[in-house]
Amino acid sequence: MKLKIITQERVVFDEEVDEIYSVGTDGEFGILKGHIPMMTALAIGVTRAKQGNDFKTFTTMGGILQFKNEECLILTTLAEAGEEINEARARDALERARRRLREANARLDAKRAEAAIARAEARLKAKLSQ
Repeated sequence: MKLKIITQERVVFDEEVDEIYSVGTDGEFGILKGHIPMMTALAIGVTRAKQGNDFKTFTTMGGILQFKNEECLILTTLAEAGEEINEARARDALERARRRLREANARLDAKRAEAAIARAEARLKAKLSQ
């Protein structure tokens, strides 16, 4: 089956895969060949694609996943391949976001800090599981 991960700026991935695992707003799920058509909203998390004995990992920062006719299309505002992620930068971003959350006075600042933490954690998980 084909997996395409697309952002507004580029095609992040467009290859044949054997299995797909991701995180929707309702929880984690997997897709194998022959899966029924589906569409779901994605949460901030990691999408994993199995190719033979190897896994490719990607951060997916929300978006939509559609599967039909043996093609999985992910449209997201931001996606990165695990090997593209700078681990040191992701750890720094996570620490900054945690510090902002501790110092956040307004509810809006807390929500932004929580989203930044989720993005940084997804990057680290994608990087470390590649």
